Amino acid sequence: MTYAGLNAWFLAVVAVVALLAVVRLDARRRRGAPTSGPTAGTWLLGVGGVLVVLLLMTALFDNVMIGIGLVGYDPELISGAFIGVAPLEDFAYAIAAAVLLPSLWVLLERRTPAPVSPSLSQEDPA
Repeated sequence: MTYAGLNAWFLAVVAVVALLAVVRLDARRRRGAPTSGPTAGTWLLGVGGVLVVLLLMTALFDNVMIGIGLVGYDPELISGAFIGVAPLEDFAYAIAAAVLLPSLWVLLERRTPAPVSPSLSQEDPA
């Protein structure tokens, strides 16, 4: 299997998880939940900003690591497209990290129970 094929499967799973996170954020907004958390739009902007920074850092550091011979790729398994000396497939891991972690954060968010009215939670001793 090529690196692009492996990345396609992995990024497809990441895309599904991200879609579920956006749907959950949108459903929370439609239910009228408190505005303490992000909306789907602000969440996507945040993920996009982190993605840009992470891709720039990946371009810098991967080019250094590949340039000094620390990491190498089988030429038969890469597409031949490069950013510097880093194959394009190498950037899929940065994309996955920037999208998957915040998506899981949204999906695994702890749900707090609704507050109980004080008049219902305690018996009046008088």
